[in-house]
Amino acid sequence: MAARRQQRLVSLVLCLLSTRQFITAERIRDTVEGYQVADGASNPDEAFKRSFERDKAELRDLGIPLETGRNSVFDTEDGYRIARKDFELPAISFTADEAAAVGLAARLWSTASLASEARAALIKLRAAGVEIEEPESDTLPPLAASEPALPPLVAAVSGRRVVQFQHHKRYSDNTDRRTVEPWGVLSWRGRWYVVGHDRDRGEVRSFRLDRIVGEVKTLPGTARTERPAELDMLALVRGANHHPNQQALVRVAPNRGGQLRRLASSAEHGEGGDLLTISYRDLDRTAGLVAAAGPDAYVLEPPELVKAVVALLEAAAGGQR
Repeated sequence: MAARRQQRLVSLVLCLLSTRQFITAERIRDTVEGYQVADGASNPDEAFKRSFERDKAELRDLGIPLETGRNSVFDTEDGYRIARKDFELPAISFTADEAAAVGLAARLWSTASLASEARAALIKLRAAGVEIEEPESDTLPPLAASEPALPPLVAAVSGRRVVQFQHHKRYSDNTDRRTVEPWGVLSWRGRWYVVGHDRDRGEVRSFRLDRIVGEVKTLPGTARTERPAELDMLALVRGANHHPNQQALVRVAPNRGGQLRRLASSAEHGEGGDLLTISYRDLDRTAGLVAAAGPDAYVLEPPELVKAVVALLEAAAGGQR
């Protein structure tokens, strides 16, 4: 729908809401911005009639209750109005938990491409007298939502649509094309994940959004699978990132790597530094801790942790060039 027509429809709705009287088409033509016909038009009356008929049909398709009638028996033509009681939403009330959830969602959307829609929704709710609880900034972690894949995936979950995207393999430059029926999007430890049915693998999978490369394409048709009622998506994401009973050998410089030392189950002192044995479950988190120590830490084993740390350091070096 063209922007000019959108503006005209909004003006028409406001005009028909502004009075309890039925307003004739001729008065609407003179009052509502957008119905004025350019000078020199061959048949201005016919042009207005076509535009007005299309707009009335559009309003009814949108579910706006457009009434037709006359104000008195002396009126010679029908008029139009929108009854506020039929147009306005009923009273909205939220429980404390629901109000907090809305506030938290608004905090998330403030950094996403949905920001303008979120602000408009909050303004309408507050104008209706609904109290929205704002989360305390010092009690909740920041919810960054800068991933380009986040808005289309949220929309796909809501609309039960199938998506397709290129996804980086862990610590590899290669990508795979994935076709997914998304069931939910969630954040865990500062990263966003989508969980759903992977059509290519025929099983439930989770994917990190920061590993999605390029555009998320929405495919025709709707999802064929339903999210299992017993599925705990957060547990699934945690499990995909956990590696139980793993041990790392990390050499740290003397009097350095305090956080790594606190995690170590044992330490062997040597000339070049201390050799730490660290038990871990989360490969990504452990790699991040080692990489954050910079030249003060050097991971020796296992190979997958070495590869993860190298990938992080190379990415950091590339971003500083």
